[in-house]
Amino acid sequence: MAETKDAVIAQLHSRAAYAHTAAAYSHSTGDHAWAQELAKTALGASAEAVKYLEEITKETPLAIEA
Repeated sequence: MAETKDAVIAQLHSRAAYAHTAAAYSHSTGDHAWAQELAKTALGASAEAVKYLEEITKETPLAIEA
């Protein structure tokens, strides 16, 4: 079953949030190298979500203002 566009965006944002949380934990334990990698993963997921959202907005017609 295909996921809805909203579900895909939510999943990407959730993945980014989880990676940010894991990065913060790694940083707090002193593992700065792993924290950096997790932060890069989070940034990538966030960027992917934004890109996907931009694609959706291009194909969605704008509402006509009254």
